[in-house]
Amino acid sequence: MSDLIKEIEKRKTFGIISHPDAGKTTLTEKLLLFGGAIQEAGAVKSNKIKKGATSDFMEIERQRGISVATSVLAFEYKGYKINILDTPGHKDFAEDTYRTLTAVDSVIVVIDVAKGVEEQTEKLVKVCRMRNIPMLVFINKLDREGKDAFDLLDEVEQKLGLTVCPLSLPIGMGSDFQGIYNIWENNIQLFLEEKKQKVGEAIKFDDINDSKIDEAIGEKAAKNLREELDLIQSVYPEFNREDYMNGDLQPVFFGSALNNFGVRELLDAFIDIAPMPQPKESETRLVKPEESNFTGFVFKIHANMDPKHRDRLAFVKIVSGTFKRNENYLLVREGKKMKFSSPNAFFADKKEVVDESFPGDIVGLHDTGSFRIGDTLTGGEKLSFKGIPSFSPEHFRYINNTDPLKAKQLAKGIDQLMDEGVAQLFTLEMNNRKIIGTVGALQYEVIQYRLEHEYGAKCTYEPLSMHKACWVEADEKSEEFKEFARLKQRFLARDKYNQLVFLADSSFTIHMTQEKFPNIKLHFISEFKNA
Repeated sequence: MSDLIKEIEKRKTFGIISHPDAGKTTLTEKLLLFGGAIQEAGAVKSNKIKKGATSDFMEIERQRGISVATSVLAFEYKGYKINILDTPGHKDFAEDTYRTLTAVDSVIVVIDVAKGVEEQTEKLVKVCRMRNIPMLVFINKLDREGKDAFDLLDEVEQKLGLTVCPLSLPIGMGSDFQGIYNIWENNIQLFLEEKKQKVGEAIKFDDINDSKIDEAIGEKAAKNLREELDLIQSVYPEFNREDYMNGDLQPVFFGSALNNFGVRELLDAFIDIAPMPQPKESETRLVKPEESNFTGFVFKIHANMDPKHRDRLAFVKIVSGTFKRNENYLLVREGKKMKFSSPNAFFADKKEVVDESFPGDIVGLHDTGSFRIGDTLTGGEKLSFKGIPSFSPEHFRYINNTDPLKAKQLAKGIDQLMDEGVAQLFTLEMNNRKIIGTVGALQYEVIQYRLEHEYGAKCTYEPLSMHKACWVEADEKSEEFKEFARLKQRFLARDKYNQLVFLADSSFTIHMTQEKFPNIKLHFISEFKNA
């Protein structure tokens, strides 16, 4: 048992969130670089990729320079095992990000120094605050001209509703950027322009009034730095780990991920303060990591991790106990036992088979179609973890097959991509026409691209004006339901799991339907039967 606790204490599992283009994927790369996991980091710049970023392994991500799927990476640093989930920033892939946040114990929020707090960051931070997830803030791109450090701290407090506590401070910015003063460790790291991808040695000072600081950065910058440090001590609260763990205080770091600046400070402080794997609420009880019985849940499914093998992986976050290869585990929803001969641990697109994994780890299980997002696996206990949402789509289109000879490939491709939670498939009751619903319009391009490149099937879309998909909960034998089905037959469809869905064309229609048929419940989240 003490071995299990040692393993739990070594693990840190976190997500990186931000608005697109704030430098999330670049920061992930640099964290891997410091962890010794990669020798040279790939940068994502101006939508052309110099060397494909390690965490962007889908072809479409490399072409566009954006992340469209959450990737899972792990590395070792100073005796800790760190699991990173790099999420998509684009709002059209927000659902993938929301689900990923159910699998992390803490979060790093990346903010662009020039653009400040952006819309998508606000939405994601809201989700973290609802769940009280501990957050660290990293203000990125200091090698470019941007907003004043104190203005940014105010903006983070006001727009995101956070209580900030700066643990590092920039010395200058843009062309005047000289380095970072690390409040957490009391040292200065100087920025050597010619060694952009290599980090200069940190110079340690016991006293901020040391004259060597003036020699290192110049008198004017040193005077400015002392004034700013005084201001920080008088205005901002001191760091308190308990407040951070409860989601009431957010440490802030400054740096430039592209130039490796401030990343090591962030990582060193992170392993000191970030939480180890936390307990998780199930529908029946709170499950603690140190329990000896294994439990875990599926938060993501990815088809074609390796297009040559057509393999499908279910990503499972381990909540408690030890997961062992070739042992029987219970898939609670189906009530059936399953055994996994080659569970994978991840390093972006590289995978390796692991014999055992511990709480906080993410394992990839080869899936032949048994898993759904939100499924719980246990050593035998019948419990289900809650809080993995599947939202009503906001965009709807008919999907048409453009190559009749490839109907089988198209059906298989749609089936597998829908299991990933990329989008949702609805089949009209009346004529069996297929409709794809997504949270964001960019998903349609991704689906079309992947169907063609991974399954050899081509499709076109037809626009469809719909407001919301509402899952129907009703007694199908009642007269009221029969009347509802007769009047609304043109708008009734079945989802992938054969649940009845009412496709409403406006919020007014939903309101009128609920008034006319009071015993028929309409839900905007599909999990209502399991919830």
